[in-house]
Amino acid sequence: MPPDITQTTITERVIRSRHGLAALDLKELWRYRELFFLLSWRNILIRYKQTYLGIAWALLQPVLTVVIFTFVFGKLAKFSSGGVPYPVFALAAIVPWQFFSNALSESSNSLIASQGMITKIYFPRLLIPASSILSGGVDLLVSILLLGVLMLWYGVSVSAHILLLPLFLLLAFITTSAVAVWFSALNVKYRDVKYVVPFIVRIGMYITPIGFMSSVVPEKWRLLYHCANPMVGVIDGFRWCLFGANFEPYWPGFFSGVAISFFLLISGAYFFRNTEKTFADVI
Repeated sequence: MPPDITQTTITERVIRSRHGLAALDLKELWRYRELFFLLSWRNILIRYKQTYLGIAWALLQPVLTVVIFTFVFGKLAKFSSGGVPYPVFALAAIVPWQFFSNALSESSNSLIASQGMITKIYFPRLLIPASSILSGGVDLLVSILLLGVLMLWYGVSVSAHILLLPLFLLLAFITTSAVAVWFSALNVKYRDVKYVVPFIVRIGMYITPIGFMSSVVPEKWRLLYHCANPMVGVIDGFRWCLFGANFEPYWPGFFSGVAISFFLLISGAYFFRNTEKTFADVI
């Protein structure tokens, strides 16, 4: 007997507004993990598609930055590098900062760039900026390999603290995500954000201890310095893991910066998940 084509089954998905801690809904994010990895892979492919140098850009950017910082801060300003060859000293800070700046720049505009997906299908919008951050891990890995080669070239041996480096890598991801989730959500409604982010990145590069040691900041300002810029603790931690005791972080400031990063991450995710229901209409 042929099927009754006059009867159709319609599947309806009801999206209810969530409030409070339930808005985070981490279980939903986990259910969409495959989409998260697909978006991350797509971002990696798009980044180097139809570029002449391809993945070599991930090498060229830190190399040129090291050259500039070595000349400006090492040769002209003559900042101390704590007994470490200045190019190695600078690159150890450029690695996490470059990851932060690139991921922040891309993720802050990621929702606008993906408006086609947002207006047509349902999925947790938080996956979009998060995938932009994860895809930056490729450049981060390439930069770390470059740092290893440079350390071998200059004969710089690593300290025993190198075993703690994965923790500071995780902290770099957390700090980046904490800032990115706020800017990506705000950029949907306030398009001025796309002009603010490049300014923050440019200014931040020179007030973050990349070309100098954070110890040059007067003692009475160091806690405020770490609180205002949590990446200070990340960079100090990188150098401490690689070069040893001469670069030990300022722990009160470090832990204050970590606390601020976690606060920004949790509050940012909460704000994002509570406002994402309006993205399709506003974008």
